[in-house]
Amino acid sequence: MSIRRLPSHLVDRIAAGEVVERPASALKELVENSLDAGATQVDVRLGGGGLDLVEVSDDGSGMSPADMALAIERHATSKLPNEAIEEVASFGFRGEALPSIASVARFTLDSRVRGSDGWRLEVDHGARISEGPAALPPGTRVRVEGLFAKVPARRKFLRSPRAEYAACLDTVRRLAMARPDVAFTLDHDGRRILSLAPVALPARVASILDHGLAEHGLPIDLQRGEVRLGGVVSLPTFTRGAADQQYLFVNGRPVKDRLLVGALRAAYQDLIARERSPIVALFLDLPGKEIDINVHPAKTEVRFADPQGVRGLIVGGLRSALDQAGHRSAARTQAAAPVNWTSELDVMRHPGEGRDLGEPIERPWPEVPAFAGTTLVNDDQRLFAAAPAARAEPATAPVPDHPLGVARGQVANTYIVAEAADGLVIVDQHAAHERLVLERLKRGAGNGGVAVQALLLPEVVELDEPDADRLEDAAADLQAFGLEIERFGPNAVLVRGTPAPLGRLDIHGLVRDLAAEIAELGGPQALKARLDLLAATFACHHSVRAGRVLSVAEMNALLREMEVTPHSGHCNHGRPTWVKLAHGDIERLFGRR
Repeated sequence: MSIRRLPSHLVDRIAAGEVVERPASALKELVENSLDAGATQVDVRLGGGGLDLVEVSDDGSGMSPADMALAIERHATSKLPNEAIEEVASFGFRGEALPSIASVARFTLDSRVRGSDGWRLEVDHGARISEGPAALPPGTRVRVEGLFAKVPARRKFLRSPRAEYAACLDTVRRLAMARPDVAFTLDHDGRRILSLAPVALPARVASILDHGLAEHGLPIDLQRGEVRLGGVVSLPTFTRGAADQQYLFVNGRPVKDRLLVGALRAAYQDLIARERSPIVALFLDLPGKEIDINVHPAKTEVRFADPQGVRGLIVGGLRSALDQAGHRSAARTQAAAPVNWTSELDVMRHPGEGRDLGEPIERPWPEVPAFAGTTLVNDDQRLFAAAPAARAEPATAPVPDHPLGVARGQVANTYIVAEAADGLVIVDQHAAHERLVLERLKRGAGNGGVAVQALLLPEVVELDEPDADRLEDAAADLQAFGLEIERFGPNAVLVRGTPAPLGRLDIHGLVRDLAAEIAELGGPQALKARLDLLAATFACHHSVRAGRVLSVAEMNALLREMEVTPHSGHCNHGRPTWVKLAHGDIERLFGRR
Protein backbone atom coordinates (compact mmCIF):
# COMPACT_ATOMS: atom_id res chain seq x y z
CA MET A 1 0.00 0.00 0.00
CA SER A 2 1.43 3.38 -1.01
CA ILE A 3 1.87 6.25 1.44
CA ARG A 4 -0.72 9.03 1.24
CA ARG A 5 -1.26 12.35 2.99
CA LEU A 6 -4.19 12.19 5.39
CA PRO A 7 -7.07 14.65 4.91
CA SER A 8 -7.27 17.51 7.39
CA HIS A 9 -10.51 16.35 9.04
CA LEU A 10 -8.97 12.93 9.75
CA VAL A 11 -5.80 14.57 11.10
CA ASP A 12 -7.96 16.61 13.48
CA ARG A 13 -9.79 13.52 14.71
CA ILE A 14 -6.49 11.73 15.34
CA ALA A 15 -5.21 14.77 17.25
CA ALA A 16 -8.45 14.84 19.24
CA GLY A 17 -7.76 11.27 20.34
CA GLU A 18 -4.49 12.42 21.90
CA VAL A 19 -5.78 15.60 23.55
CA VAL A 20 -9.47 14.90 24.22
CA GLU A 21 -9.93 11.54 25.91
CA ARG A 22 -13.14 12.41 27.76
CA PRO A 23 -15.18 15.47 28.83
CA ALA A 24 -12.73 16.18 31.64
CA SER A 25 -9.92 16.47 29.08
CA ALA A 26 -11.82 19.08 27.08
CA LEU A 27 -12.76 20.93 30.26
CA LYS A 28 -9.12 21.03 31.36
CA GLU A 29 -8.00 22.59 28.07
CA LEU A 30 -10.75 25.22 28.15
CA VAL A 31 -10.16 26.28 31.76
CA GLU A 32 -6.40 26.45 31.16
CA ASN A 33 -7.05 28.76 28.20
CA SER A 34 -9.13 31.00 30.44
CA LEU A 35 -6.36 31.18 33.05
CA ASP A 36 -3.75 31.89 30.39
CA ALA A 37 -5.96 34.75 29.15
CA GLY A 38 -5.65 36.47 32.53
CA ALA A 39 -9.13 35.62 33.85
CA THR A 40 -10.00 36.50 37.45
CA GLN A 41 -13.38 34.69 37.29
CA VAL A 42 -13.97 31.30 35.63
CA ASP A 43 -17.49 29.85 35.44
CA VAL A 44 -18.03 26.22 34.42
CA ARG A 45 -21.35 24.64 33.42
CA LEU A 46 -21.77 20.90 32.85
CA GLY A 47 -24.69 18.87 31.50
CA GLY A 48 -24.94 15.09 31.78
CA GLY A 49 -21.53 14.81 33.41
CA GLY A 50 -19.99 16.75 30.50
CA LEU A 51 -21.27 14.30 27.88
CA ASP A 52 -24.05 16.67 26.80
CA LEU A 53 -22.53 20.04 27.66
CA VAL A 54 -19.25 21.63 28.73
CA GLU A 55 -19.31 25.43 28.92
CA VAL A 56 -16.52 27.66 30.24
CA SER A 57 -16.91 31.43 30.60
CA ASP A 58 -14.25 33.87 31.77
CA ASP A 59 -13.49 37.57 32.09
CA GLY A 60 -10.10 37.33 30.43
CA SER A 61 -8.60 39.38 27.62
CA GLY A 62 -10.91 38.01 24.91
CA MET A 63 -10.17 37.58 21.20
CA SER A 64 -10.81 39.56 18.04
CA PRO A 65 -12.74 37.91 15.17
CA ALA A 66 -9.47 37.38 13.30
CA ASP A 67 -7.86 35.67 16.28
CA MET A 68 -10.95 33.52 16.78
CA ALA A 69 -10.65 32.22 13.23
CA LEU A 70 -7.00 31.35 13.82
CA ALA A 71 -7.75 29.76 17.20
CA ILE A 72 -9.64 26.86 15.61
CA GLU A 73 -6.76 26.04 13.27
CA ARG A 74 -4.18 23.49 14.30
CA HIS A 75 -0.87 24.67 15.75
CA ALA A 76 -1.98 28.28 16.05
CA THR A 77 -1.29 29.80 19.47
CA SER A 78 -0.54 33.09 21.21
CA LYS A 79 1.55 31.42 23.93
CA LEU A 80 4.79 30.94 21.99
CA PRO A 81 6.12 34.37 20.99
CA ASN A 82 9.42 32.71 20.00
CA GLU A 83 10.88 29.22 19.66
CA ALA A 84 11.93 28.84 23.30
CA ILE A 85 9.52 26.10 24.38
CA GLU A 86 11.49 25.51 27.58
CA GLU A 87 10.65 29.04 28.76
CA VAL A 88 6.87 28.68 28.39
CA ALA A 89 5.10 29.76 31.60
CA SER A 90 1.52 29.27 30.39
CA PHE A 91 -0.59 26.15 30.86
CA GLY A 92 -0.81 25.40 27.13
CA PHE A 93 1.30 26.12 24.09
CA ARG A 94 0.63 23.45 21.45
CA GLY A 95 -2.31 25.14 19.74
CA GLU A 96 -4.16 21.83 19.32
CA ALA A 97 -6.92 21.94 21.93
CA LEU A 98 -9.64 24.04 20.26
CA PRO A 99 -9.41 22.48 16.76
CA SER A 100 -9.26 19.00 18.31
CA ILE A 101 -12.38 19.62 20.41
CA ALA A 102 -14.21 21.29 17.52
CA SER A 103 -13.56 18.24 15.32
CA VAL A 104 -15.49 15.84 17.60
CA ALA A 105 -18.34 18.03 18.93
CA ARG A 106 -20.61 20.95 18.21
CA PHE A 107 -18.40 23.87 19.19
CA THR A 108 -19.46 27.48 19.83
CA LEU A 109 -16.89 30.19 20.53
CA ASP A 110 -18.02 33.64 21.77
CA SER A 111 -15.47 36.30 22.62
CA ARG A 112 -15.19 40.03 23.13
CA VAL A 113 -12.21 42.29 23.64
CA ARG A 114 -12.81 45.22 26.00
CA GLY A 115 -13.89 48.25 24.03
CA SER A 116 -15.06 46.16 21.04
CA ASP A 117 -18.16 44.22 20.02
CA GLY A 118 -18.55 40.51 20.65
CA TRP A 119 -18.28 37.85 17.96
CA ARG A 120 -19.52 34.26 17.63
CA LEU A 121 -18.05 31.35 15.69
CA GLU A 122 -19.81 27.96 15.37
CA VAL A 123 -18.19 24.70 14.25
CA ASP A 124 -19.96 21.34 13.88
CA HIS A 125 -17.53 18.40 14.02
CA GLY A 126 -14.83 20.25 12.14
CA ALA A 127 -17.05 22.15 9.69
CA ARG A 128 -17.51 25.89 10.23
CA ILE A 129 -21.26 26.53 9.96
CA SER A 130 -21.80 30.16 10.99
CA GLU A 131 -20.32 33.30 12.50
CA GLY A 132 -21.60 36.71 13.45
CA PRO A 133 -22.08 39.28 16.22
CA ALA A 134 -22.72 38.08 19.78
CA ALA A 135 -23.75 39.78 23.00
CA LEU A 136 -21.54 39.00 26.02
CA PRO A 137 -19.41 40.87 28.59
CA PRO A 138 -15.68 41.22 27.94
CA GLY A 139 -14.02 37.82 27.94
CA THR A 140 -14.62 34.47 26.27
CA ARG A 141 -17.29 31.78 26.41
CA VAL A 142 -16.74 28.33 24.91
CA ARG A 143 -19.61 25.85 24.58
CA VAL A 144 -19.02 22.18 23.70
CA GLU A 145 -22.12 20.05 23.04
CA GLY A 146 -22.47 16.36 22.25
CA LEU A 147 -18.83 15.35 22.62
CA PHE A 148 -18.11 12.36 20.31
CA ALA A 149 -21.80 12.27 19.30
CA LYS A 150 -20.81 11.56 15.68
CA VAL A 151 -17.87 9.33 16.62
CA PRO A 152 -19.63 6.26 18.07
CA ALA A 153 -16.37 4.31 18.24
CA ARG A 154 -15.15 6.82 20.85
CA ARG A 155 -18.49 7.58 22.50
CA LYS A 156 -19.13 3.98 23.53
CA PHE A 157 -15.88 3.90 25.53
CA LEU A 158 -16.88 6.86 27.68
CA ARG A 159 -18.08 5.99 31.17
CA SER A 160 -21.39 6.79 32.87
CA PRO A 161 -22.45 10.44 33.40
CA ARG A 162 -21.68 10.03 37.10
CA ALA A 163 -18.14 8.84 36.45
CA GLU A 164 -17.49 11.53 33.85
CA TYR A 165 -18.86 14.18 36.21
CA ALA A 166 -16.53 12.99 38.98
CA ALA A 167 -13.56 13.34 36.59
CA CYS A 168 -14.68 16.86 35.60
CA LEU A 169 -15.05 17.86 39.26
CA ASP A 170 -11.53 16.61 40.00
CA THR A 171 -10.19 18.63 37.06
CA VAL A 172 -11.78 21.85 38.30
CA ARG A 173 -10.48 21.22 41.80
CA ARG A 174 -6.93 20.75 40.57
CA LEU A 175 -6.97 23.95 38.53
CA ALA A 176 -8.65 25.90 41.33
CA MET A 177 -5.87 24.87 43.71
CA ALA A 178 -3.25 25.86 41.13
CA ARG A 179 -4.70 29.39 40.97
CA PRO A 180 -6.08 30.42 44.39
CA ASP A 181 -6.14 34.04 43.20
CA VAL A 182 -8.91 33.25 40.68
CA ALA A 183 -12.61 32.82 41.55
CA PHE A 184 -14.28 29.62 40.31
CA THR A 185 -17.86 28.39 40.06
CA LEU A 186 -19.08 24.99 38.87
CA ASP A 187 -22.69 24.14 37.99
CA HIS A 188 -23.87 20.67 37.04
CA ASP A 189 -27.31 20.13 35.54
CA GLY A 190 -28.43 23.52 36.86
CA ARG A 191 -27.15 22.97 40.39
CA ARG A 192 -24.27 24.94 41.98
CA ILE A 193 -21.49 22.55 43.07
CA LEU A 194 -18.52 24.83 43.75
CA SER A 195 -18.24 28.51 44.51
CA LEU A 196 -14.69 29.57 45.37
CA ALA A 197 -13.62 33.15 46.05
CA PRO A 198 -9.99 34.28 45.70
CA VAL A 199 -8.11 33.39 48.92
CA ALA A 200 -4.63 32.44 50.12
CA LEU A 201 -3.27 29.04 49.07
CA PRO A 202 -3.72 27.17 52.41
CA ALA A 203 -7.34 28.35 52.68
CA ARG A 204 -8.09 27.35 49.06
CA VAL A 205 -6.61 23.87 49.57
CA ALA A 206 -8.55 23.35 52.82
CA SER A 207 -11.83 24.51 51.26
CA ILE A 208 -11.44 22.06 48.36
CA LEU A 209 -9.95 18.99 50.03
CA ASP A 210 -10.93 18.95 53.70
CA HIS A 211 -11.79 21.81 56.03
CA GLY A 212 -9.91 19.95 58.77
CA LEU A 213 -6.64 20.82 57.01
CA ALA A 214 -6.95 24.33 58.42
CA GLU A 215 -6.33 22.81 61.86
CA HIS A 216 -4.53 19.57 61.06
CA GLY A 217 -2.41 20.65 58.09
CA LEU A 218 1.27 21.61 57.97
CA PRO A 219 2.40 24.44 55.68
CA ILE A 220 5.41 23.62 53.49
CA ASP A 221 7.84 26.36 52.43
CA LEU A 222 11.33 25.24 51.49
CA GLN A 223 13.85 26.56 48.99
CA ARG A 224 17.05 24.94 47.76
CA GLY A 225 18.91 27.00 45.17
CA GLU A 226 16.47 27.92 42.42
CA VAL A 227 13.99 25.19 43.38
CA ARG A 228 11.15 25.99 45.78
CA LEU A 229 8.67 23.63 47.42
CA GLY A 230 5.41 24.89 48.96
CA GLY A 231 1.95 23.68 49.79
CA VAL A 232 0.03 21.95 52.56
CA VAL A 233 0.29 18.38 53.90
CA SER A 234 -1.73 16.65 56.60
CA LEU A 235 -0.49 15.38 59.94
CA PRO A 236 0.23 11.63 60.02
CA THR A 237 -2.88 11.23 62.19
CA PHE A 238 -5.12 13.05 59.70
CA THR A 239 -5.29 10.64 56.78
CA ARG A 240 -7.69 8.92 54.42
CA GLY A 241 -8.32 5.35 53.38
CA ALA A 242 -7.36 6.08 49.75
CA ALA A 243 -4.81 8.23 47.92
CA ASP A 244 -7.53 10.23 46.17
CA GLN A 245 -6.66 13.59 47.74
CA GLN A 246 -3.01 13.94 46.74
CA TYR A 247 -2.39 16.75 44.28
CA LEU A 248 0.96 17.71 42.77
CA PHE A 249 1.77 20.85 40.79
CA VAL A 250 4.93 21.75 38.91
CA ASN A 251 5.32 25.42 38.01
CA GLY A 252 1.62 25.85 38.72
CA ARG A 253 0.60 23.02 36.36
CA PRO A 254 -1.28 19.98 37.76
CA VAL A 255 0.71 16.86 36.92
CA LYS A 256 0.73 13.15 37.68
CA ASP A 257 4.37 12.21 37.99
CA ARG A 258 5.62 8.90 39.38
CA LEU A 259 8.73 10.51 40.82
CA LEU A 260 6.71 12.93 42.91
CA VAL A 261 4.28 10.25 44.04
CA GLY A 262 7.15 7.99 45.07
CA ALA A 263 8.81 10.82 46.99
CA LEU A 264 5.57 11.44 48.85
CA ARG A 265 5.32 7.81 49.88
CA ALA A 266 8.92 7.82 51.08
CA ALA A 267 8.34 10.94 53.21
CA TYR A 268 5.46 9.28 55.10
CA GLN A 269 6.89 5.78 54.95
CA ASP A 270 7.25 5.02 58.65
CA LEU A 271 4.74 7.54 59.97
CA ILE A 272 1.39 6.16 58.80
CA ALA A 273 -0.11 2.73 58.35
CA ARG A 274 0.25 1.18 54.93
CA GLU A 275 -3.49 1.34 54.31
CA ARG A 276 -3.70 5.07 55.07
CA SER A 277 -2.82 7.97 52.77
CA PRO A 278 -2.04 11.60 53.65
CA ILE A 279 -3.91 14.59 52.24
CA VAL A 280 -1.43 16.58 50.18
CA ALA A 281 -1.20 19.55 47.84
CA LEU A 282 2.41 20.23 46.86
CA PHE A 283 3.65 23.02 44.60
CA LEU A 284 7.10 22.72 43.05
CA ASP A 285 8.60 25.74 41.28
CA LEU A 286 11.86 25.53 39.35
CA PRO A 287 13.49 27.17 36.31
CA GLY A 288 12.11 26.18 32.92
CA LYS A 289 15.49 24.84 31.83
CA GLU A 290 15.33 22.24 34.62
CA ILE A 291 12.11 20.66 33.40
CA ASP A 292 10.66 19.26 30.16
CA ILE A 293 6.90 19.76 29.96
CA ASN A 294 6.62 18.71 26.32
CA VAL A 295 6.50 14.94 27.00
CA HIS A 296 2.72 14.39 26.98
CA PRO A 297 -0.01 15.83 24.71
CA ALA A 298 -2.12 16.83 27.72
CA LYS A 299 0.95 18.07 29.64
CA THR A 300 0.07 15.93 32.67
CA GLU A 301 3.55 14.42 32.85
CA VAL A 302 6.91 16.13 33.24
CA ARG A 303 10.58 15.20 33.10
CA PHE A 304 13.22 16.67 35.41
CA ALA A 305 16.85 17.36 34.58
CA ASP A 306 17.82 16.32 38.14
CA PRO A 307 15.14 13.86 39.30
CA GLN A 308 17.07 12.67 42.35
CA GLY A 309 17.62 16.21 43.55
CA VAL A 310 13.91 16.96 43.25
CA ARG A 311 13.02 13.76 45.08
CA GLY A 312 15.47 14.57 47.86
CA LEU A 313 14.02 18.06 48.24
CA ILE A 314 10.47 16.72 48.58
CA VAL A 315 11.34 13.93 51.01
CA GLY A 316 13.59 16.18 53.10
CA GLY A 317 11.14 19.07 53.14
CA LEU A 318 8.20 16.96 54.18
CA ARG A 319 10.14 15.04 56.82
CA SER A 320 11.44 18.29 58.28
CA ALA A 321 7.92 19.73 58.54
CA LEU A 322 6.57 16.51 60.04
CA ASP A 323 9.41 16.35 62.57
CA GLN A 324 8.79 19.95 63.64
CA ALA A 325 5.13 19.09 64.25
CA GLY A 326 6.30 17.33 67.41
CA HIS A 327 3.46 15.87 69.43
CA ARG A 328 0.70 17.46 67.34
CA SER A 329 -2.06 15.04 66.58
CA ALA A 330 -5.39 15.15 64.82
CA ALA A 331 -7.84 14.14 67.52
CA ARG A 332 -10.54 13.21 65.03
CA THR A 333 -8.61 10.34 63.53
CA GLN A 334 -6.67 9.47 66.66
CA ALA A 335 -9.74 8.90 68.81
CA ALA A 336 -11.33 5.51 68.37
CA ALA A 337 -15.01 4.78 68.38
CA PRO A 338 -16.17 4.64 72.03
CA VAL A 339 -15.81 1.17 73.51
CA ASN A 340 -18.25 0.56 76.36
CA TRP A 341 -16.18 -1.25 78.90
CA THR A 342 -17.81 -2.89 81.88
CA SER A 343 -16.00 -2.32 85.12
CA GLU A 344 -13.89 -5.19 86.42
CA LEU A 345 -16.05 -5.49 89.53
CA ASP A 346 -19.23 -5.63 87.44
CA VAL A 347 -17.73 -8.23 85.13
CA MET A 348 -16.93 -10.46 88.10
CA ARG A 349 -20.52 -10.13 89.35
CA HIS A 350 -21.99 -11.11 85.94
CA PRO A 351 -19.40 -13.36 84.32
CA GLY A 352 -21.46 -14.49 81.33
CA GLU A 353 -23.47 -11.41 80.53
CA GLY A 354 -23.04 -9.47 77.29
CA ARG A 355 -21.07 -12.04 75.34
CA ASP A 356 -21.44 -11.77 71.55
CA LEU A 357 -18.37 -13.51 70.22
CA GLY A 358 -19.85 -16.36 68.20
CA GLU A 359 -19.46 -19.91 69.48
CA PRO A 360 -18.94 -20.34 73.24
CA ILE A 361 -15.38 -21.05 74.34
CA GLU A 362 -14.71 -23.56 77.09
CA ARG A 363 -12.49 -22.26 79.87
CA PRO A 364 -10.86 -24.17 82.75
CA TRP A 365 -12.01 -21.51 85.22
CA PRO A 366 -15.57 -20.17 85.37
CA GLU A 367 -14.70 -16.78 86.80
CA VAL A 368 -13.15 -15.45 83.55
CA PRO A 369 -15.80 -13.30 81.78
CA ALA A 370 -16.39 -12.83 78.09
CA PHE A 371 -14.21 -10.23 76.43
CA ALA A 372 -16.14 -7.00 76.92
CA GLY A 373 -15.06 -5.22 73.75
CA THR A 374 -18.51 -5.62 72.21
CA THR A 375 -20.72 -5.43 75.31
CA LEU A 376 -23.51 -2.90 74.78
CA VAL A 377 -23.45 -0.80 77.95
CA ASN A 378 -24.92 2.69 78.01
CA ASP A 379 -23.60 3.93 81.36
CA ASP A 380 -20.59 6.12 80.62
CA GLN A 381 -19.71 6.10 84.32
CA ARG A 382 -18.62 2.50 83.93
CA LEU A 383 -15.71 3.32 81.66
CA PHE A 384 -12.28 2.51 83.03
CA ALA A 385 -10.40 5.38 84.63
CA ALA A 386 -6.79 6.13 83.78
CA ALA A 387 -4.30 3.53 84.94
CA PRO A 388 -0.52 3.16 85.06
CA ALA A 389 1.22 2.35 81.81
CA ALA A 390 1.97 -1.19 83.01
CA ARG A 391 0.15 -3.51 85.40
CA ALA A 392 0.93 -7.02 86.50
CA GLU A 393 -0.89 -9.90 88.17
CA PRO A 394 0.73 -12.17 90.78
CA ALA A 395 1.61 -15.48 89.14
CA THR A 396 0.29 -17.66 91.95
CA ALA A 397 -1.77 -20.18 89.99
CA PRO A 398 -0.16 -22.81 87.73
CA VAL A 399 -0.12 -21.96 84.03
CA PRO A 400 -2.95 -23.77 82.21
CA ASP A 401 -2.13 -25.54 78.94
CA HIS A 402 -3.20 -22.80 76.52
CA PRO A 403 -1.22 -22.01 73.35
CA LEU A 404 -1.23 -18.27 74.13
CA GLY A 405 -0.92 -18.72 77.88
CA VAL A 406 -2.44 -16.66 80.68
CA ALA A 407 -2.40 -12.86 80.84
CA ARG A 408 0.02 -11.52 83.44
CA GLY A 409 -0.15 -7.81 82.64
CA GLN A 410 -0.39 -4.98 80.16
CA VAL A 411 2.50 -2.80 78.97
CA ALA A 412 1.96 0.79 77.79
CA ASN A 413 -1.79 0.06 77.69
CA THR A 414 -1.09 -1.49 74.30
CA TYR A 415 0.53 -4.89 74.66
CA ILE A 416 -0.73 -7.88 76.60
CA VAL A 417 2.00 -9.91 78.30
CA ALA A 418 1.05 -13.56 78.82
CA GLU A 419 2.84 -16.53 80.34
CA ALA A 420 2.65 -19.78 78.39
CA ALA A 421 4.00 -23.19 79.32
CA ASP A 422 6.86 -22.81 76.84
CA GLY A 423 7.66 -19.11 77.01
CA LEU A 424 6.48 -15.50 77.07
CA VAL A 425 3.76 -14.22 74.68
CA ILE A 426 3.31 -10.54 73.77
CA VAL A 427 0.06 -9.56 72.01
CA ASP A 428 -0.81 -6.33 70.18
CA GLN A 429 -4.33 -5.82 71.50
CA HIS A 430 -5.54 -3.62 68.64
CA ALA A 431 -4.18 -5.82 65.84
CA ALA A 432 -5.55 -8.96 67.52
CA HIS A 433 -9.04 -7.58 68.17
CA GLU A 434 -9.21 -6.16 64.65
CA ARG A 435 -8.78 -9.66 63.24
CA LEU A 436 -11.36 -11.10 65.65
CA VAL A 437 -13.95 -8.49 64.71
CA LEU A 438 -13.29 -9.05 61.01
CA GLU A 439 -13.81 -12.80 61.24
CA ARG A 440 -16.96 -12.28 63.31
CA LEU A 441 -18.40 -9.90 60.70
CA LYS A 442 -17.53 -12.25 57.84
CA ARG A 443 -19.28 -15.12 59.63
CA GLY A 444 -22.32 -12.94 60.22
CA ALA A 445 -22.45 -11.77 56.60
CA GLY A 446 -22.21 -15.35 55.39
CA ASN A 447 -25.03 -16.50 57.67
CA GLY A 448 -27.76 -14.23 56.37
CA GLY A 449 -26.36 -10.81 57.31
CA VAL A 450 -25.17 -9.00 60.42
CA ALA A 451 -27.84 -7.84 62.87
CA VAL A 452 -28.75 -4.16 62.54
CA GLN A 453 -28.98 -1.73 65.45
CA ALA A 454 -31.54 0.87 64.35
CA LEU A 455 -30.68 4.46 65.26
CA LEU A 456 -33.27 6.41 67.20
CA LEU A 457 -32.16 9.54 65.34
CA PRO A 458 -30.67 8.81 61.91
CA GLU A 459 -27.27 10.39 61.25
CA VAL A 460 -26.70 12.64 58.22
CA VAL A 461 -23.16 12.35 56.84
CA GLU A 462 -22.10 15.04 54.36
CA LEU A 463 -19.83 13.92 51.53
CA ASP A 464 -18.67 14.93 48.09
CA GLU A 465 -21.29 14.05 45.50
CA PRO A 466 -19.13 11.34 43.84
CA ASP A 467 -18.59 9.68 47.24
CA ALA A 468 -22.33 9.79 47.93
CA ASP A 469 -22.94 8.22 44.51
CA ARG A 470 -20.52 5.37 45.28
CA LEU A 471 -22.09 4.66 48.66
CA GLU A 472 -25.56 4.66 47.13
CA ASP A 473 -24.42 2.08 44.56
CA ALA A 474 -22.86 -0.07 47.31
CA ALA A 475 -25.85 0.13 49.68
CA ALA A 476 -26.77 -3.54 49.16
CA ASP A 477 -23.26 -4.71 50.04
CA LEU A 478 -23.21 -2.49 53.14
CA GLN A 479 -26.60 -3.87 54.20
CA ALA A 480 -25.02 -7.34 54.43
CA PHE A 481 -22.79 -6.00 57.22
CA GLY A 482 -25.59 -4.27 59.08
CA LEU A 483 -25.07 -0.71 57.82
CA GLU A 484 -28.32 0.77 56.52
CA ILE A 485 -27.87 3.91 54.43
CA GLU A 486 -29.90 5.84 51.91
CA ARG A 487 -29.30 8.90 49.76
CA PHE A 488 -30.09 12.22 51.44
CA GLY A 489 -29.77 14.91 48.80
CA PRO A 490 -26.89 15.37 46.38
CA ASN A 491 -24.07 15.67 48.95
CA ALA A 492 -25.08 13.45 51.88
CA VAL A 493 -26.24 10.00 52.95
CA LEU A 494 -28.57 9.12 55.80
CA VAL A 495 -27.47 6.34 58.16
CA ARG A 496 -30.49 4.55 59.69
CA GLY A 497 -28.77 1.56 61.27
CA THR A 498 -25.33 0.28 62.23
CA PRO A 499 -23.95 -3.23 62.80
CA ALA A 500 -25.26 -4.38 66.19
CA PRO A 501 -22.11 -6.33 67.19
CA LEU A 502 -20.03 -3.16 66.95
CA GLY A 503 -21.98 -1.17 69.54
CA ARG A 504 -21.36 2.57 69.44
CA LEU A 505 -18.93 3.82 66.83
CA ASP A 506 -17.80 6.90 64.92
CA ILE A 507 -20.44 6.82 62.19
CA HIS A 508 -19.12 9.83 60.27
CA GLY A 509 -15.55 8.53 60.19
CA LEU A 510 -16.69 5.04 59.21
CA VAL A 511 -18.87 6.24 56.33
CA ARG A 512 -16.15 8.54 54.95
CA ASP A 513 -13.55 5.76 55.06
CA LEU A 514 -15.95 3.35 53.37
CA ALA A 515 -16.47 5.88 50.56
CA ALA A 516 -12.71 6.26 50.13
CA GLU A 517 -12.17 2.49 50.07
CA ILE A 518 -14.89 1.99 47.46
CA ALA A 519 -13.38 4.78 45.34
CA GLU A 520 -9.99 3.07 45.44
CA LEU A 521 -11.47 -0.10 43.94
CA GLY A 522 -11.71 1.85 40.70
CA GLY A 523 -14.62 -0.07 39.21
CA PRO A 524 -16.55 -3.33 39.40
CA GLN A 525 -14.80 -5.95 41.52
CA ALA A 526 -15.51 -9.53 42.46
CA LEU A 527 -18.21 -9.60 45.12
CA LYS A 528 -16.07 -11.51 47.62
CA ALA A 529 -13.17 -9.08 47.30
CA ARG A 530 -15.51 -6.13 47.75
CA LEU A 531 -17.21 -7.64 50.81
CA ASP A 532 -13.85 -8.50 52.37
CA LEU A 533 -12.71 -4.89 51.91
CA LEU A 534 -15.86 -3.50 53.53
CA ALA A 535 -15.60 -5.95 56.43
CA ALA A 536 -11.98 -4.93 57.05
CA THR A 537 -12.96 -1.26 57.22
CA PHE A 538 -15.75 -2.02 59.72
CA ALA A 539 -13.37 -4.09 61.85
CA CYS A 540 -10.69 -1.40 61.93
CA HIS A 541 -13.17 1.20 63.18
CA HIS A 542 -14.48 -0.92 66.03
CA SER A 543 -11.34 -2.64 67.28
CA VAL A 544 -9.87 -1.97 70.71
CA ARG A 545 -7.25 0.72 70.22
CA ALA A 546 -3.79 0.99 71.63
CA GLY A 547 -3.98 2.97 74.87
CA ARG A 548 -7.12 1.23 76.15
CA VAL A 549 -6.87 -0.26 79.63
CA LEU A 550 -7.99 -3.89 79.82
CA SER A 551 -8.70 -5.95 82.91
CA VAL A 552 -6.91 -9.25 83.36
CA ALA A 553 -10.19 -11.06 82.77
CA GLU A 554 -10.69 -9.24 79.45
CA MET A 555 -7.13 -9.95 78.37
CA ASN A 556 -7.61 -13.66 79.04
CA ALA A 557 -10.90 -13.70 77.14
CA LEU A 558 -9.16 -12.06 74.17
CA LEU A 559 -6.41 -14.69 74.24
CA ARG A 560 -8.92 -17.55 74.36
CA GLU A 561 -10.85 -16.21 71.37
CA MET A 562 -7.63 -15.77 69.40
CA GLU A 563 -6.90 -19.46 69.92
CA VAL A 564 -10.11 -20.54 68.17
CA THR A 565 -10.31 -17.82 65.46
CA PRO A 566 -8.87 -18.48 61.98
CA HIS A 567 -6.02 -16.23 60.79
CA SER A 568 -5.67 -14.63 64.24
CA GLY A 569 -1.89 -14.65 63.88
CA HIS A 570 -2.00 -11.47 61.79
CA CYS A 571 -4.25 -8.44 61.51
CA ASN A 572 -6.20 -7.29 58.47
CA HIS A 573 -3.18 -5.38 57.14
CA GLY A 574 -0.61 -8.17 57.39
CA ARG A 575 1.02 -7.18 60.69
CA PRO A 576 1.62 -9.90 63.31
CA THR A 577 -0.78 -9.91 66.25
CA TRP A 578 1.51 -11.73 68.67
CA VAL A 579 5.10 -12.86 69.15
CA LYS A 580 6.57 -15.45 71.49
CA LEU A 581 9.88 -15.64 73.32
CA ALA A 582 10.61 -19.25 74.17
CA HIS A 583 12.29 -20.06 77.47
CA GLY A 584 15.52 -20.80 75.61
CA ASP A 585 15.40 -17.41 73.88
CA ILE A 586 14.96 -15.64 77.21
CA GLU A 587 17.84 -17.56 78.74
CA ARG A 588 20.10 -16.59 75.84
CA LEU A 589 19.16 -12.93 76.29
CA PHE A 590 20.44 -13.10 79.87
CA GLY A 591 23.54 -15.16 79.05
CA ARG A 592 22.31 -18.32 80.73
CA ARG A 593 23.03 -20.34 77.59
